[in-house]
Amino acid sequence: MPSNAGTTRLVIVESPAKAKTISGYLGPGYVVEASFGHVRDLPRNAADVPAKYKGEPWARLGVDVDNGFHALYVVSPDRKQQISKLVKLAKEVDEIFLATDEDREGEAIAWHLVETLKPKVPVKRMVFHEITKPAIQAAVANPREIDRDLVDAQEARRILDRLYGYEVSPVLWKKVMPKLSAGRVQSVATRIVVERERQRMAFRTAEYWDILATLAVAKPGEGPRTFNATLVALNGDRIATGKDFEPTTGRVRPGAGVVHLDEGGARGLAARLADRPFTVTRVEEKPYRRRPYAPFITSTLQQEAARKMRFSSQQTMRTAQRLYENGYITYMRTDSVNLSETAIAAARRQIVELYGERSVPPEPRRYTGKVKNAQEAHEAIRPAGDNFRTPGEVAKELSAEEFKLYELIWRRTIASQMTDAVGSSVSVRIRAVSSAQEEADFGATGKTITDPGFLRAYVESSDDENAEAEDAERRLPTLVKDQPLTADELAAQGHHTQPPSRYTEASLVKALEELGIGRPSTYASIMQTIQDRGYVVKRGQAMIPSFLAFAVIGLMERHYPRLIDYDFTASMENELDEIAGGDHAAVDFLTSFYFGSTNGTGDQAIAHAGGLKKLVTENLSEIDARSVNSIPLFTDDEGREVVVRVGRYGPYLQRALPGAVSGSAPASAPASGEGEGEEGGSQGDRAPIPEGLAPDELTPEKVHELFLGGGGERKLGDDPSTGEPIVLKSGRFGPYVASGERKSSLLRSQSPDSLTLEQALQLLRLPRLIGVAPDGAEVVANNGRYGPYVKRGDEFRSLDSEDKMFTVTLDEALALLAAPKTRQRRAAAPPLREMGNDPLTEKPLVIKDGRFGPYVTDGEFNASLRRGQTPEELTLEQASEMLAEKRAKGPAPKKKAAKKAAPAKKTTAAKKTTAAKKATAAKKTTAKKAAPKKATSTPNE
Repeated sequence: MPSNAGTTRLVIVESPAKAKTISGYLGPGYVVEASFGHVRDLPRNAADVPAKYKGEPWARLGVDVDNGFHALYVVSPDRKQQISKLVKLAKEVDEIFLATDEDREGEAIAWHLVETLKPKVPVKRMVFHEITKPAIQAAVANPREIDRDLVDAQEARRILDRLYGYEVSPVLWKKVMPKLSAGRVQSVATRIVVERERQRMAFRTAEYWDILATLAVAKPGEGPRTFNATLVALNGDRIATGKDFEPTTGRVRPGAGVVHLDEGGARGLAARLADRPFTVTRVEEKPYRRRPYAPFITSTLQQEAARKMRFSSQQTMRTAQRLYENGYITYMRTDSVNLSETAIAAARRQIVELYGERSVPPEPRRYTGKVKNAQEAHEAIRPAGDNFRTPGEVAKELSAEEFKLYELIWRRTIASQMTDAVGSSVSVRIRAVSSAQEEADFGATGKTITDPGFLRAYVESSDDENAEAEDAERRLPTLVKDQPLTADELAAQGHHTQPPSRYTEASLVKALEELGIGRPSTYASIMQTIQDRGYVVKRGQAMIPSFLAFAVIGLMERHYPRLIDYDFTASMENELDEIAGGDHAAVDFLTSFYFGSTNGTGDQAIAHAGGLKKLVTENLSEIDARSVNSIPLFTDDEGREVVVRVGRYGPYLQRALPGAVSGSAPASAPASGEGEGEEGGSQGDRAPIPEGLAPDELTPEKVHELFLGGGGERKLGDDPSTGEPIVLKSGRFGPYVASGERKSSLLRSQSPDSLTLEQALQLLRLPRLIGVAPDGAEVVANNGRYGPYVKRGDEFRSLDSEDKMFTVTLDEALALLAAPKTRQRRAAAPPLREMGNDPLTEKPLVIKDGRFGPYVTDGEFNASLRRGQTPEELTLEQASEMLAEKRAKGPAPKKKAAKKAAPAKKTTAAKKTTAAKKATAAKKTTAKKAAPKKATSTPNE
């Protein structure tokens, strides 16, 4: 699209990749430059606050709460150079087009650019949902003004999150652990994960049995000769299944009215049914019809990418961002399932080409979203352009990761405009009377798909890995009422009830979406934040909360329940949407939330409590730190309460001594004032919790094992030379033995479970004096950070095994020490495991043992195994994901050599300066004791 003669226009987008693509569509007269995302934000810490504001009481917040919540924005240090470039360009052009993303964040970036650049030329806003030549040209031809309502909504969200994070996080620092963070959405997401783990911890399994019959028809017609049927009722009463048991007791629910078969009952009944006739008592056939799935929105794309390709939310969004910026898909942050008329027409044309006219319904399909406050004016995620490119047409242009995601989006879009899948479903009941005259009813279901329709293009996956695929068929023989059958086999089969599944990133995003919490642009960052903060760790796809998360959520539930209430958090999202729509004022909303004014639109429960500010300051003294950092597990057989303590060095178990009280408080108990800290409280024995052990794995049996075998103190015997007891203990850095003042860590080859008194005595004699060298220097053997060694003075030499520390002679040690130091590389150790080829890069992946533990590598990039992952359990998909994240970050930057400090010119001046500093420090210390601390680090909001 040519520019007006002599007119130069500056088009500003967020990323260089986007700038490059758009530049190719605009031609001469246009300069396309990137802002590199947000150009201004609230101060991250005290150092970011401009000098003229440092004395203001609100400066640490970056928000003047007493003057209309005026925000203090500062240009990010890493954006200053680019801003200077944009300012220069703005002076050289006749017009500016702000082409940032079409959501609230993009609108806010456009506004910040205007506020920062202060251009003297006309500024217009251009928006588009795909980066194609027609879309870009249409956007240039139809610009609009910046939408201040959208900007206000984004600014209100940013300020809200800052107030929440900066007021609540310091409570966690004081009562739980330094450097923790709270956030309006991240805390709720953490609560969801913690509540699921609590359900798993309270879960009690139940066993139930039924009978699987392999039945055969006498004269096979259409369909198979045999089929399976399951016992469903006995003498008219339903057979108990998993849903009939209480999850916390493992008992049948009261009033369930079911028959609970145990192993003996099931085997006995199967024996009594052997050789008995079976008869079909009922056949019900119904038509089967399944409508296509709606096109992708942000959350469903993340869910399906996780299910089908094991992508993390961050990985999905990074890949989608690249596809969008290079013109392959439409904008990937959307909660609308709408397709434009041109997109529907493109999909229908392609369906005819690929699957035939019978696969296209007479009328186009249009979808209505279920997401609260969805922005229906936007489009769903789909292939870009008016004519979709098939995966085969783009395969050579995309990376393996990009191709997989593009194909997923293409298939989902095409399928959404195809015909229904149709067929028939059959339900059959069969009865047999046992030799004891018991009426046993069996049930079987079948499904036949006569026209797969959209299933030819796309089948959605399930979070339940055992769930049957929707395109799977279960064919039964043609059966009629009163038809006789024979039993080829009757097998009693046992089952156990299962605890509720842990959340995956996909299912957690789905839960947040259903609750109306968070928005498309935030899901991926929420998933990453709760992991980065140590609240959640991933084991495979499962998200496991840490005990730190238990402590944080426990504190919030007891003292700030409204701040992590699901409905309240969703209501805040609704109010932000109303601000975006111009229906409410941001200042009224923020005033109500922070100060408690009931004149605004904020939540009345918070308002009546005096607002957030009053809530976190007045309640602080009521929070008992020891109580919130204690998570009760159970009371053991000897009446001792067992709790998990969250200490400064990590969680550990504590068990009260018989007759003592542990000092922990149940979740419902009131707080009792300031806690005594980790080391205070009652006495009792302790045991560390091994890294990677999930909370629900702390069963009474496991706890007993930790106290006796691997964690608590265990006396091994007495030292024959001193008479002092030798005790096996477990400390912060692992197991060790102690006797009197002597301590020694266990060797790598030793296990706490099998350690003997003789081995402990050897350890306590380290460092071992081997003898005296001819020059009078002592020669010793010891164990160090890098393994066993011998030493004389400052000379060290490694030993090739731990056993050598106890057997090496003086002559052998001297010979080792006399040999020159060599830097010969040791022979490469064989990999711990060969995993096969990376599905993304086709490079072979292996797991190796490194200095800091096992890691996976493709020969170019390395990724350490995460907490809870073992070389044996790591899947190929997980390894591929970890390396993909490493590749996305690029090579680590090289460290710059530290500059040498210039020598002091005058000794006298230096002394004076030192004295002055000491005096100033003394004054500051006195002032700190008298004044409350100010937050200098930035909590995650």
